[in-house]
Amino acid sequence: MSWAHPIRQSHRWLSMLFTLTVIANFVARAAAPGEPPPWITYAPLPPLFLMLLSGLYLFALPYTGRQRGARGTR
Repeated sequence: MSWAHPIRQSHRWLSMLFTLTVIANFVARAAAPGEPPPWITYAPLPPLFLMLLSGLYLFALPYTGRQRGARGTR
């Protein structure tokens, strides 16, 4: 089973979630005077961390695929 397709899909959905949390962060900072609650400030970090992991996997995928293909033809 190839993990590339589900990870690619989750990466796309995580990017949308990250964008929404960043927009919500800007709205919260503009709407309320003073500092917003910490959970609003740090809300973009979990999707960003997961996008880092999935992005690194997707970045390395073509390089590892070539090595696996080259080993199979020998």
